[in-house]
Amino acid sequence: MANDALISALRDADAVKYGEFELSHGGTSSYYVDKYVFETNPRCLELIGEAFAQRLAEADWYEAGTTLAGVALGAVPLVAVTSIETGTPYVIARKQQKEYGTANLIEGELSGGEEVVILEDIATTGQSAVDAAEALREAGGTVSHVFVVVDREEGARENLAEHGLELDSLVTASELLADAPEHSDAGA
Repeated sequence: MANDALISALRDADAVKYGEFELSHGGTSSYYVDKYVFETNPRCLELIGEAFAQRLAEADWYEAGTTLAGVALGAVPLVAVTSIETGTPYVIARKQQKEYGTANLIEGELSGGEEVVILEDIATTGQSAVDAAEALREAGGTVSHVFVVVDREEGARENLAEHGLELDSLVTASELLADAPEHSDAGA
């Protein structure tokens, strides 16, 4: 079921834009969910942290000792607010290994065998979550779940499943665009 308060907050923050947009994977879309708008909005962050915390609490596989992981850069505010809401530690999965300092790909404390839940902002193809899962697994983490704010419903669920990852979204594009006057073909 859609989180109506979150959908309203995303819309009120003007995080959903309409027009012609190029997406990171190279495709185009008639709408764009601007993660930087909702990730810098205190009300949206509050609702996202609460919703992720609730989903984790309801998951029969979630237990003490689980670590959260945010994909840099976009999911860092999301994982930070969820960490505070749940009291759960987190790590940051970089998209590229840094070439200075410690040269880490995973920032933060991660012990071998820890269950890790990836938090992500928007899933289109899911490839950034797949890449993060591979890096976390190489670092010793056990990863089987990815939580996203918005699933664009463009193949992420299937791509993640092919890599042993289950997708859970707070809202789907269909829910976010439903009844939106700016988008006459809502849900498409």
